[in-house]
Amino acid sequence: MAVNRPATLGERLRQYRREREREDAPEPGRPPRPFATSHLEDLVVITGFSGAGKSTAMAVFEDAGYFCVDNLPPEMIRALVELFMHEGSKVERAAVVSDVRGGDYFEALQAVIDDLDALGVAHHVLFLEAEEQALIDRYKETRRRHPLAPASSIAQGISAERALLGPLRERADVVIDTSGLKSGMLRRKIADEFLPRNTIGSLAVTFESFGFKHGPARDADLVFDVRFLPNPHYEPELRPLTGHDQVIVDYVRREGHLDDFYERLFPLLDFLLPQYVAEGKSHLLVAIGCTGGRHRSVAIAEHVAARYRERDDLLVEVAHRDVDRPAR
Repeated sequence: MAVNRPATLGERLRQYRREREREDAPEPGRPPRPFATSHLEDLVVITGFSGAGKSTAMAVFEDAGYFCVDNLPPEMIRALVELFMHEGSKVERAAVVSDVRGGDYFEALQAVIDDLDALGVAHHVLFLEAEEQALIDRYKETRRRHPLAPASSIAQGISAERALLGPLRERADVVIDTSGLKSGMLRRKIADEFLPRNTIGSLAVTFESFGFKHGPARDADLVFDVRFLPNPHYEPELRPLTGHDQVIVDYVRREGHLDDFYERLFPLLDFLLPQYVAEGKSHLLVAIGCTGGRHRSVAIAEHVAARYRERDDLLVEVAHRDVDRPAR
């Protein structure tokens, strides 16, 4: 007895498009009806080596307003596109991560990309890779097992993954080697490659206080050293307090140099922030450092953030790296 093979999702998607074209064809004697097209403008398929930074990449698109799905098997990408092609869908931009965690289904990803090409779906493929030693180091730091070598070495898993990913790498629109790239650097590189300025949205600015004696600020775009201001640490009654306390603010301001600093800092930032937006930057980390990271830098970070929170074109956050360290 013959057995009918169920239609694949790709075939269903093509059938759906043909049916819509027939339904929207003008009837004799009547003006043509507008075709109910999808709102989908961009679909980004993120793939590549395990540990190469795909989660960071997805976060970039999520912050830019993309509809994001992680660890999606290729056949489910077809299903997702089918939903997006429905006239009721409001999704304009989407990003999906598909990698070897999908098991045997991952091998179908090339066929899915072929379907997207044939259907005229606007899409890009982002491939992330890294040097073998960099991947091994990242796995050791997180103490995770490689998905292709759960019972053997990480190096064996990377080797197997390289053989599987080779053809996909050739299909990628953008290939990024993340070796030596910190998270902030990778985010900026992806934004520069994929996000037009009109989709990046507001500039996210983080003002972070820190103490130089606990190490330099990491991933900072701008660093301001405020150790020239009066240090409350040397006043026993002020030492247990922090820059959140008004008495600390008053102490730092007592000689007038703090206000002089603001008079020069704000015009500088007012000039720089639009320049970074024009460059296409989506996030800016401004680090403000004093000796211990508990008094002067905290007070200044809070004050500067409060000023720029009033602007509608900025998303402002404050972080205090060392404020909770014991006063010594």
